[in-house]
Amino acid sequence: MRMQISMTDSIRVCSFESRREREMAALIERHGGLPTVAPSMREIPIEENPVALQFAADLLEGHIDDVIFLTGVGARALLDAATTRYSREELLAALDRCFVAVRGPKPFAVLREWGTHVDVRAPEPNTWRELIEAIDAAEHAFDGRTVAVQEYGRPNEQLYEEIAGRGGKVAAVPVYRWALPEETGPLEEAIRKTVAGEFDVLMFTSANQITNVLAIAQQLNLRDEWLAAAGRTFVASIGPTATEALREEGLPPDFEPEHPKMGNLVRGAINAASKGGSASASGNGS
Repeated sequence: MRMQISMTDSIRVCSFESRREREMAALIERHGGLPTVAPSMREIPIEENPVALQFAADLLEGHIDDVIFLTGVGARALLDAATTRYSREELLAALDRCFVAVRGPKPFAVLREWGTHVDVRAPEPNTWRELIEAIDAAEHAFDGRTVAVQEYGRPNEQLYEEIAGRGGKVAAVPVYRWALPEETGPLEEAIRKTVAGEFDVLMFTSANQITNVLAIAQQLNLRDEWLAAAGRTFVASIGPTATEALREEGLPPDFEPEHPKMGNLVRGAINAASKGGSASASGNGS
């Protein structure tokens, strides 16, 4: 049962955003909420990445047929790793000979900046499902082709299964991983406050945030208590990928914006929570 939120009180919002912590706090305040932002992730590039270097060698030798970029920061990290050994110009020329697909606007912008082509761009909400649908709509066949996929944080097994099911050979290329923040004190405090019922809204902007929150809750011996408390709290998800991760943990979100933007998430979640009900602009809420 969800906790009732008093209409006379400000909405107490806990966000686990890390990269845009200050912007998130300002957005919550702007829309009438009381923000607590507890960074839950730290992005760590993989140093001396042998897989990225092997990808570069295979690309230059013509052994890669298709390349899929899932994030903008990951695309940059992959090229940065590859250019520690190989020519940037030769790498981009080799990439231009491949079928290239991107998951959303950020990797698309990076590739345009590089001056390389993009064959397929997934529409919103920019999940692996839209990506596969867009590739199918373009009538591109994976059969017998080697498909390099730039990973972000954790492998996307569903995407790999779809590619393999169409006859493609997946070559996963991890370029960075998500770790816990160096200072976990704020996250630990947020977990304890959630258990104590001190938040009205829990806000997630990444599937990896859920993994790390639960990891710290486990360390505190509060995993079950946190999940139970979160189940009594209004949960907001930025989009389908985070929503899927939340559902896997038994926490179907109460709100997901139609477009996966932070401003839409904050405005819509606070508005829906203040009315005391579940809402989903995209129809994915509970």
